[in-house]
Amino acid sequence: MSEFQIILTLVALTIFGIFFKQLFSGDYPKRGVDFEAKTPQQSTLPASDATGISNRQNRVEQLFDIAKKALDNGDNIEAKKALQSLLILEPKNMEAIRMLGVAYMNMNDFSNAKAQFLRLLDMNPNDDLAHNLLANTLHKLGEEEAAIKHHKKALELDSSYAPYYFNYANTLYDLGNKEQALNLYKKAIELDKNLTEAKKMISEIENGRD
Repeated sequence: MSEFQIILTLVALTIFGIFFKQLFSGDYPKRGVDFEAKTPQQSTLPASDATGISNRQNRVEQLFDIAKKALDNGDNIEAKKALQSLLILEPKNMEAIRMLGVAYMNMNDFSNAKAQFLRLLDMNPNDDLAHNLLANTLHKLGEEEAAIKHHKKALELDSSYAPYYFNYANTLYDLGNKEQALNLYKKAIELDKNLTEAKKMISEIENGRD
């Protein structure tokens, strides 16, 4: 073997030696091992994904603020636009769906309001507020039997909330069931002395008996 061949053999042996040393030393990244976050600041998401989620959350919060202020100011069209944009980002955001339904009610668009409250109940059949809002909406649409059903369901789910009695009483009063309405107005007052509208209705019904 020539001197040159000996040198090539030594180099090859050295290279293989380094390779096998690294292979068994554990000093190289292993395939199939998931990244573990060592501190709360570390994330398993790529930075771009984490930034995207953060931006979306910020946008959702902004749209919520816009919608709430618009509803408070009676600007239901602006509220509707903000909530529709929000629901593109978060289609199952129940509070946004509820607010959108209220905005439609305020605009006397009861068919679309009904759709939103039914959507809520598909997501949570035991949402007492959704039952109450749907009952009020159905009453406006003239669907009285269904309205009463949902009034009763709201009270079944929460029998301690005065406005549910008041709203049910309003529906019964409009249907001419004044004695039943009177009992519900009185129940509402028992639970909340500040319901001045209920007091007025009680006075109206009782004075009407004279």
